[in-house]
Amino acid sequence: MAPSPVPADVPADPHAALRRELYFFTLYRVFEAALLCFTVFGPVGELFAQPRHPLLAAAAALAYLLGALVLFVTGRRGAVESQVAAGVAGDIVVTALAMHALPGVSSGIAMMLLFNVGAAALLLPLRGGLAVAATASLALLAQYAWTMLAGEPDARPAVEVVMFAISYLAMATLTSLLGRQLRASQALAEQRGSQVANLAEVNELIIRRMRTGVLLVDGEGEIRLANEAAMLQLGDAGEGRRLLATAAPALDARLRRWERDGQNDPTPLQLASDLPEVLPRFARLLAEDDQVLVFLDDAELASRRAETLTLATLGRFSASLAHEIRNPLAAISYATQLLEESREIPEADRRLLEIIYQQTRRMNGIVENVLGLARRERAQPEHVDLAEFARQFVADYRNSHPLEQDRLDAHTDGRAVPCLVDRRQLQQIVTVLVHNALVYGRMPGQPARVGLHVHRDDRGAPVLDVLDHGPGIPEGVASQLFRPFFTTSGHGTGLGLYIAREMCLANQADLAYVPVPAGGACFRVRLAGARAIATP
Repeated sequence: MAPSPVPADVPADPHAALRRELYFFTLYRVFEAALLCFTVFGPVGELFAQPRHPLLAAAAALAYLLGALVLFVTGRRGAVESQVAAGVAGDIVVTALAMHALPGVSSGIAMMLLFNVGAAALLLPLRGGLAVAATASLALLAQYAWTMLAGEPDARPAVEVVMFAISYLAMATLTSLLGRQLRASQALAEQRGSQVANLAEVNELIIRRMRTGVLLVDGEGEIRLANEAAMLQLGDAGEGRRLLATAAPALDARLRRWERDGQNDPTPLQLASDLPEVLPRFARLLAEDDQVLVFLDDAELASRRAETLTLATLGRFSASLAHEIRNPLAAISYATQLLEESREIPEADRRLLEIIYQQTRRMNGIVENVLGLARRERAQPEHVDLAEFARQFVADYRNSHPLEQDRLDAHTDGRAVPCLVDRRQLQQIVTVLVHNALVYGRMPGQPARVGLHVHRDDRGAPVLDVLDHGPGIPEGVASQLFRPFFTTSGHGTGLGLYIAREMCLANQADLAYVPVPAGGACFRVRLAGARAIATP
C-alpha cells in the first residue's frame, strides 16, 4: 500500500511557523525602510519641517534600507532568535537617529517602532521581549536627552517620551504572552501531528502486513490501494493502478452483484489457476461514498479455523462416546473370560474366544488413547525393543486379521533397536499405517505386500518404516495427508493419520510420508532413542 503523503501545510521543522512570521516581519521592515527613504528623498518631505541634520537623515535611511534588505534575504537561514534580535536592534538604532535628524516626524517614527517591538516580543521569550521594550524606551529617552543637551529645541513634551516607553513595555508584555501561548499551541499541534503520523504509519504497517488482502476500489472499478497480501492473491494482474475488471474479472463480477443485491457470496473464489482460493468480503468506505473496501480472506486459513473448531467439538464428543463404549467392552470382555472357563466350549472355538478377548483389550486401549487425545494427556513412555515389537505386531496382526493372499512381513537385521515410546499408542499408530497400506497400497488386481522395516537413521535414531508396493500417493494428496478430515475414500473419516501424528508428537516421535522412487508409499516413524530424556 502506497505511503500516505505528508500534508503540505504541516511544517517540516519545529521552527517553520516562527520562521514564516519572521519572513513577514522582515518584509514589513523593508517597507518601513522604503517609507523612510521616501520621506527623506521624496517630494513628500517638503510637507514636513526640514531635516535638522540632512546628512544624518540620508545616511540613516540608506543604511536602514540596506540592512532591511540584507535581513530579508538572510531571514531563512540562522537561528530565529538571533535574526529577530539583530533586526530589532537595528530598528531601535535607526529610530533614534531618524528621530534626532527628523524632528518633524519623530512621533510617527516612534509609533512605527511600536509595531517592531511588538513583533520582536512575539517571536522572543518574555525576557527577550521585555529587554527589547526596555532598550527601545532607553533609546527614546537617550535621544530626548541628547537633543536637550545639544541645545536643540524639541517640540515634544517629556511626557510623550514616557508614554511611548510605557506603550513599548505594555506591547512587549502582551505580545510575549501571546507568543508563548502560540508556541505552546504550535508545540502541542506538532506533537499531536507526530502522534497521528506515527499512528498512521502503524495502521499502514498493520494493513500492509496483515494476511487478509485489502483492496480499495473506487466507483469506476479502479484499484486505488492494495496491501501486500492482496498483491500476492491477485498475482501479476494486480500490479499498478488497474481496473478490477481487468485484474480479476470474477472478483469484479461478485463486487457488482454485491452492490446490486447487498449480499456476500460465501463461495470461495480462485482468481487464477495458480493462486489459492479466497473468500471475498465487501464494505463501503463511507456510508454515502462510492469507494468499496474489498477483503480477501485466505480460504485455506478459514478452513483451518473451521477444522480447529470442529476438532474441539469432536474431542468433546469422542470423550463422551468413549465413556459410553467402555461399558459394553467391559461386558464383552467379562463374558469372554467366563466362556473360556466353560468346559463345554470345544477346543477349536477357544481360539476364537482368545481372538475376541484380544480385540476387546485392543479396543479398550484405543478408547483410552482417544480419551487421552481428547484430554491431551501425556504418553507413558517405556523402553521398547522396536525390532521385537515389529515381529510381535506382525504375528498378532496375522492372527487377528485374515490376510488371505496379502502379505505382511517384518524386516530387521536381528539386532535390538531400543527406543522410548508408549507401547499401546505405538500399537495403534502402526495399526493405522498397516491398515491403510493393505487397503490403498496395492496395485489393481494384485495382492498387497506390506513390510515393517526397522533400522536406524543417519543420526542413530530408531526408525520404523511401513512400506507398501502400491501405486504411491500423488504429490497434491501427499501435502494434505495429515490434515484432519482429509480422505480420498468415500468410507473414511480422515482422522486416522491425524490421530497417529498426534500420538507420535505425544511420544516425541515424528511421523512423515517419504516418497519411494521405485513406486509405493512409505510412512516413517522416527522415535526417541532409549537414552533420550522425556520432556513434557
